[in-house]
Amino acid sequence: MSAPLWRPSPERIAASQLTQFMRLAAERSGRAFPDFAALWRWSVEDIAGFWDAVWDFGGIVAKAKGGRVLVDGDKMPGARFFPEARLNFAENLLRRRGRDDAILFRGEDKVRRRLSWDGLHAEVSRLQQALDTAGVKPGDRVAGFVANMPEAVIAMLATASLGAIWSSCSPDFGVQGVVDRFGQIEPKLLFFVEGYFYNGKAIDCLPRLPEILKRIPSIERAVVIPYTRETPSLSGIEKALFWSEFLAPHHAREVAFAPQPFNHPLLILYSSGTTGVPKCIVHGAGGTLIQHLKEHRLHSDIKPGDRVFYFTTCGWMMWNWLVSALASEATLLLYDGSPFHPSGMTLFDYAEEEGTTLFGTSAKFIDACNKAGVQPAATHRLETLRTLASTGSPLLPEGFDYVYAKVKPDLCLSSISGGTDIISCFVLGNPIGPVWRGEIQAPGLGMKVEVYDETGRPITGEKGELVCTRPFPSMPVGFWNDPDGAKYRAAYFEHYPGIWRHGDWIEQTAHGGFVIYGRSDAVLNPGGVRIGTAEIYRQVEQLEEVEESIVVGQDWQGDVRVVLFVKLRPGRTLDAALEKKIKDRIRANTTPRHVPAKILAVPEIPRTKSGKIVELAVRDVIHGRAVKNKEALANPEALAHFANRAELAS
Repeated sequence: MSAPLWRPSPERIAASQLTQFMRLAAERSGRAFPDFAALWRWSVEDIAGFWDAVWDFGGIVAKAKGGRVLVDGDKMPGARFFPEARLNFAENLLRRRGRDDAILFRGEDKVRRRLSWDGLHAEVSRLQQALDTAGVKPGDRVAGFVANMPEAVIAMLATASLGAIWSSCSPDFGVQGVVDRFGQIEPKLLFFVEGYFYNGKAIDCLPRLPEILKRIPSIERAVVIPYTRETPSLSGIEKALFWSEFLAPHHAREVAFAPQPFNHPLLILYSSGTTGVPKCIVHGAGGTLIQHLKEHRLHSDIKPGDRVFYFTTCGWMMWNWLVSALASEATLLLYDGSPFHPSGMTLFDYAEEEGTTLFGTSAKFIDACNKAGVQPAATHRLETLRTLASTGSPLLPEGFDYVYAKVKPDLCLSSISGGTDIISCFVLGNPIGPVWRGEIQAPGLGMKVEVYDETGRPITGEKGELVCTRPFPSMPVGFWNDPDGAKYRAAYFEHYPGIWRHGDWIEQTAHGGFVIYGRSDAVLNPGGVRIGTAEIYRQVEQLEEVEESIVVGQDWQGDVRVVLFVKLRPGRTLDAALEKKIKDRIRANTTPRHVPAKILAVPEIPRTKSGKIVELAVRDVIHGRAVKNKEALANPEALAHFANRAELAS
């Protein structure tokens, strides 16, 4: 393209927090920063100076900051940020007071609630006292089987205020999925939502609770949160009591925030678990806080009073990212349930009615809106909306076209990518820079992102492995039950010693942005040529007949052949004409090596509970290998459609 899809106005650039930060950085460093690229270079050359400036610009509340910013900065893993700091994560998120909105909540079309900053503080205070009375101490684990609702935020903040460790999953997990996660970390207390709404129906979760309590004996008490019913029966469920009962003895007062070291464990998140029992990834309080403040304020331009929405569940790292926006004094817009109930307009209705400033969602949601003909620009007044963020999978160029044509033309479209592993992003938005079609705008400040070939050589303009070659504060503290760090080092640092290999197949563009082509472990390799799966999805999913697809490599006659599975729109059939149309489109827009050797129809595509398609699981199934942990999938029954396909035997 000869021109970007969007450029910020001079007024928007001048008013941005990134521009303000550049002034602070210039004063401290004695360097001029004419553009984002110059700032990024300084941020990865003077790592200590950069993160020290982020601490001060973000106004981090702490008992002590200490004189040292970075120790052993040449080690990865092993670098330590702010080793003398003492802070509390929850104190930073509860810094604002007053009667303005802190949290808005919608549970489909069934429930609406609002909570002020004073109200949030009061509820955290009461719950903190209840947890303290229940014997929760720093380092204890508190787990949440919870919907994306205010009680989940309150429980996380109360847990963090005591220096205990929070871990959550969404209520669509089965018993085994819960045990696979929480069973490893042995929580002392469990918050448990009694049910949730999806597609207009109430789903009862309580039948799962007795078995979970039986199989995780460390849980001393289960606090049940009413949602779909006011007073469901807890008869026969030992250790269970209602949220209101748990809080009843306690009255609101000032929250006593326990200061902890910078790397004190705050959260335990989980890998997807599709290749075995999920890894328990431990994130520290200080690293999570300072990284999220950077991403929110500098990359997303979130300001006090802004209204931030992200479509997520409590089983996805984006929930933690969303909640941290409280530290920027923004209002959280929570939504739980189907984004298409009762229609594709539901989330845009929410955005319009509540004045959303940042709207976050998945690339799949954007694609689904496009195919459904949803046109918010024609039906909604989205005057306050400044940023639309997309993650979960690569946003294809046609998704960029749709957003600017059908959602809002004056908008910073921030395709972002990182992961649970770093509870943040490697590449993301730049509110003072242009948006180019199909490209993620920029590397994260303070993140020395590079693209490596197989030999460990940095490359530009070619596809390769996403790596980070300098330490950053939101690297995991470690994995749970990994005392010598062997599993942690093996996960990220074995391929290129001393360098973080993330597992994304990526290319840096001439504009300084990035394009992600999928997971590098799912890259196709026909004839020894590496092909990112997103290159094929881009072509196939533009076809009107195809709802979605999944592509894998099949070992065949000493090589690998490309196999494409398609879920067709209702009433469509995969006949010879459609198969030819698919192949012709792929061949015309990519290369002959991209063209699938086989195209097969399936009624459903398997996904994780956070909505990501599972290429590796499908690859295992077609090779007759067992999928080790089907509990990680939202629809494990879908794998049956890929097994024992006669078409793959010839």
